[in-house]
Amino acid sequence: MKKQIENREDISLLVNTFYTKIRANTEIGFYFNDMIKDWDEHLEKLIDFWEMNLFAIKKYNGNPIEAHNKVDAYFNHQISSHEFGIWLNIWFETLDELFEGENVDTLKRRARKMSTFLYLSMFENRPKG
Repeated sequence: MKKQIENREDISLLVNTFYTKIRANTEIGFYFNDMIKDWDEHLEKLIDFWEMNLFAIKKYNGNPIEAHNKVDAYFNHQISSHEFGIWLNIWFETLDELFEGENVDTLKRRARKMSTFLYLSMFENRPKG
């Protein structure tokens, strides 16, 4: 029996395990590895983000929409729904590998909604014409 996601330590395990997989992924890892210069700082920010998202603990200070639009521009607007699908599949796989319970389902739903919203925002912010 796996454990429930109950606290920041659990979120930290999730985020660190997930991004180890993302960084090693041959299809999308380079997006992250090229853009992120300080992984320790970035992982802490993501732990803050998911802790806020799941437990309403307000530590996160960032703008995911702006950050993803910058990444998309840096890579000449080549990011597609395919890359978001890979990200989601690895997120789901990592959640299921490490945890069980209601918070797993919540994080899957929120990641799915967030990825759709971020992709649509990137698409809408691309140069027209």
